[in-house]
Amino acid sequence: MRITIDQRTLHFKQPAGTSRGVYTTRRSWLVTMSDGEHTGLGECAPLPRLSCDDLPHYGQVLRECCDEVARTGVIPTRDLSRYPSMLFGLETAMRHLQGGNIDCGHGRQLPVIYDTPFTRGEEGIPINGLVWMGTHDEMLARLEAKLKQGYGCVKLKIGAIDFERELDLIAHIRERFTPEQVELRVDANGGFTPACALKRLEALAPYGIHSIEQPVMAGQWQVMARLCQDSPVPIALDEELIGVNTRERKIELLDTIKPRYIILKPSLHGGIAGTQEWVQLATERGTGSWITSALESNVGLNAIAQLAAHIYGPHIEMPQGLGTGLLYTDNIAMPLEIKGDCLWTSIHS
Repeated sequence: MRITIDQRTLHFKQPAGTSRGVYTTRRSWLVTMSDGEHTGLGECAPLPRLSCDDLPHYGQVLRECCDEVARTGVIPTRDLSRYPSMLFGLETAMRHLQGGNIDCGHGRQLPVIYDTPFTRGEEGIPINGLVWMGTHDEMLARLEAKLKQGYGCVKLKIGAIDFERELDLIAHIRERFTPEQVELRVDANGGFTPACALKRLEALAPYGIHSIEQPVMAGQWQVMARLCQDSPVPIALDEELIGVNTRERKIELLDTIKPRYIILKPSLHGGIAGTQEWVQLATERGTGSWITSALESNVGLNAIAQLAAHIYGPHIEMPQGLGTGLLYTDNIAMPLEIKGDCLWTSIHS
């Protein structure tokens, strides 16, 4: 087996504001696995200052991992759990190597990670419309655009402007749409302090919020457990899961905090194997979950979407966080398209 690595720099169409700064570019490492007859493509894309494998010599460590997999023909899932973005890229490439491609017409090929109705273009996956951080006017314009596109679920990233102005945005939605018409999720990215968190959650509650992601910074398990117990808004964990890589530690986290939901990003939360384990453990405890991409190119987005369809399908009802494929000016071509509020494999005869 031979594995090659192609480092890419992707450029955002518009600056992407996050709790960790504003992204204008994104580095990604594409791995191509070949057995001499077939090839498989995967994406390794750690998030700066967030991924547990955001390493200064990422490319060198990835090369060493690829050499080991090429030598043995086996992905050492447990050993690579501390490098989730590398594990995800290698798992994707291996599955593509084994699954081949679907001919989507007009010379387009879709890598098969899982054979599902979504992969075959028979079903779409409902997704949330994401409104990025920005000024009040910027966020309002982005919100209006998502609502006009017909999204039934909108996710607002909050914490970039004054909280009262963010409440104004949420009130603006509820003046026009009931919770039954538009599901509203918010993501605080750990932006609340333990002292103010419950008060802010109580302020959000009258607006029929579906859930809030990571209200306080990760690592404060007892604080988060109390919030999950007392909050009038259901709490979803995201950053809290980063670096929690063993089954025993995952069980400890879920049993201590008892969240309503967990949100899974394969590049951050243990690759394909780790994501599946998180879902299994959460389901056993009555904790809901959904899958979200983490600013990957279309290579990673395709793999994550097929994984979501495999885990939750067929007929996925809960919107997933898979709308990042249109962010880049120089994305990798892939027969994926958003129609209404669903992501589809685009197949034409």
